[in-house]
Amino acid sequence: MNKLLAVALLLIVMTGCNNNNNNSQQTTGDEAFQKFSDSFLKGYLAWRPQSAVALGYHEYDGKVTNYNKASLDNELKRLKDYDQQLTAFDTASLSTKMFFDYRVLKMGIKNEIFNFEDLKVYTKNPMTYAGAVDVNMYIKRDYAPLEERLKHVIAVEKEIPNVFAAANENLSTSLPKPYIETAIEIAKGAADFFKGDLLVALKDVKNDSLMTAFKAVNDTAIGAINEFVIYLQKDKLPKANNDYAIGEANFKKMLLYSEAITLSPDSILAIGFAELKKEQDNFNSAARIIDPNKKPIDVYHDVQKEHPTADSLISKAKEQAESIRQFLIDKKIVTMPSDVRVQIRETPQYARSTSSASMDTPGPFETKATEAYYYITPVDPKWTEKQKEDWLTTFDFYTTENVTIHEAYPGHYTQFLHLNASAASVTEKIFGSYAFIEGWAHYCEKMMIDEGYGNTGDPIKAAKHRLAQSGDALLRICRLCVSIKTHCHGMPLEEATKFFMDNWYQGEKPSSQEALRGTFDPGYLFYTVGKLQILKLREDYKKQEGSNYSLQKFNDSMLDHGMMPIRLLREILLKDKLTWNDIL
Repeated sequence: MNKLLAVALLLIVMTGCNNNNNNSQQTTGDEAFQKFSDSFLKGYLAWRPQSAVALGYHEYDGKVTNYNKASLDNELKRLKDYDQQLTAFDTASLSTKMFFDYRVLKMGIKNEIFNFEDLKVYTKNPMTYAGAVDVNMYIKRDYAPLEERLKHVIAVEKEIPNVFAAANENLSTSLPKPYIETAIEIAKGAADFFKGDLLVALKDVKNDSLMTAFKAVNDTAIGAINEFVIYLQKDKLPKANNDYAIGEANFKKMLLYSEAITLSPDSILAIGFAELKKEQDNFNSAARIIDPNKKPIDVYHDVQKEHPTADSLISKAKEQAESIRQFLIDKKIVTMPSDVRVQIRETPQYARSTSSASMDTPGPFETKATEAYYYITPVDPKWTEKQKEDWLTTFDFYTTENVTIHEAYPGHYTQFLHLNASAASVTEKIFGSYAFIEGWAHYCEKMMIDEGYGNTGDPIKAAKHRLAQSGDALLRICRLCVSIKTHCHGMPLEEATKFFMDNWYQGEKPSSQEALRGTFDPGYLFYTVGKLQILKLREDYKKQEGSNYSLQKFNDSMLDHGMMPIRLLREILLKDKLTWNDIL
């Protein structure tokens, strides 16, 4: 990091000393790097066609990654070759803006190699293959006539047996049990989608020959998915292990390659426990305002009983979204670049095993079907009555508003609108920082309450909003602690579930689901890490700007430079480059 900073400072000095020569040198360097970047991204997207389609590049429609061993080996070699070329690149010849692209691309390539070699996502994680059969992207947005999109669905479904054949070839004999169980749920969800929602979506297709071809390939695809489920159940589950912890060395790589963070996991864990204590104090203070005669946890559980019914869960979120959006405009909290609203729907069946609420935005390069979906996972009719109640208590009226703030306004949907309207480069729109993306949305929850959202003069109601926000903050802090304890200290799944129950104050069902997610998503600590980074950056930015500071100015500046790691954003927003490494 010091070397990179020195180069950035050198560029600034050179700009002032020899402007004409330096401009010429930087123009040549920028052109060379842009050519290099374009070449890499062309191959990167070609090997990941479904990711390319999700980004909005429809020339890749109907294509699927070739997961056979030779293809995996070739892609890893290609990544390493480009990584070596980047290392040898003359960064002093780059303009300041292009130097940011250089670092974003470098980290993106390092992350991909890390996934191949260290996390072993193609040999250790069956979710890689269970999640590779998504055709909903061709159905949910009307970017082309339905018959044309159906042809792409057919092309993808034809490749599904090959995806699972490669899985059988690549996956190790013994796999982590949580990975297997989650892959089974994802695959079952996909099969249900193919048998149900997909057929409904295609009911208006009048081309009989096309539908005949689809039904044949769809039946084959469903059969292949079901065979993969049986393979996991009968061949992999009996040999399963609990070797899901990535280890401290890999955790450090994840921090560095994803976010340019050099703090040790234990240092971050110490910050997490301090934040947990602070947030629990906030939680207790809010609870005492609501009812000083009850224990805070009992007050919280009372508030959670104020939840929508299973049937009104989605409609309630729709009611709240517009008032939240208007609050942003009235209070000048962040600029809304578009009047287009987000669409709020139930989470698709195939995605319900891994998400309670999520934002699904179109890719930054999508030009025709730009609708975005805010998904909320409904109650599963197959759950027990207690599980149903546990689920609904996590969506009490106040928490639902907090979730809408996170996912839609001014969270992920607003983030998406700014990204599309910004001058961010192609590289910056493809490679996004986990801590920036989720940290921003989590930061918005606290920021909105601090700015008075939910405070209409009734102190009890305002305290309920604060309690809900604090409860969700406790969830994200627990994720931080559990991630590090699980992957660096060997915390088992049962202990992780209990940690959530004891410190998040939720029931067994949502707590076990959060603990399970932590086994395969160690990066979910970045919700809290990113939030803390943004709060620190805002504090430093406010000191720098003095009387010129405004919250709207800061928030817009945060959102208008792509999705790069917050450490790099510090260099853009702060004039004192020497302080950018001081994040927490």
